[in-house]
Amino acid sequence: MRNIFASATALTLLASPALAAKGPFLSLANTDFIVLVAFILFIGVLMYFKVPGMLSRMLDDRAKGIQSEIDEARALREEATSLLATYKRKQQEVQEQADKIVAQAKVDAEAAADQARADLARSIERRVAAAEDQIASAQAGAVKEVRDTAAVVAVQAARDVIADQMTAANGNQLIDAAIAEVEAKLH
Repeated sequence: MRNIFASATALTLLASPALAAKGPFLSLANTDFIVLVAFILFIGVLMYFKVPGMLSRMLDDRAKGIQSEIDEARALREEATSLLATYKRKQQEVQEQADKIVAQAKVDAEAAADQARADLARSIERRVAAAEDQIASAQAGAVKEVRDTAAVVAVQAARDVIADQMTAANGNQLIDAAIAEVEAKLH
């Protein structure tokens, strides 16, 4: 670093404006000489307070800070990439699981629908059988009622016919025959 400042000083002394000044160069009346002395003093003060070293350290620290930020950013990026891959994998697993659940729900719904159809068919069969039983019962009741009515009508008709044809002597003979038949069966 000191070589750079020495080179800069030498080049300043050899600069063409310094040679273009009028009068002796090493005079306090020469403004170029005064500027040169001030510049050399300024460079000396910078060297005394070790400003180039401080600037170098500051730049090195800044470079290290930037490098650490870059490294941290790379680590964060890798971590984010890893998290993204993990979340994508989890999303795919969840999607597959959801697809399986939907497929199972469809199968279950179809099975429930088949079961409901079978239950409905059995219920219809039971209701049809119950209706047929009711029809048969009603038919049997109607037939019995018709028979009972026919028997009542027949007995009434027979009574009317017998009453018209029956005489007292015929009635007494029938009563005597019935009594004899009962006596024979009882003894």
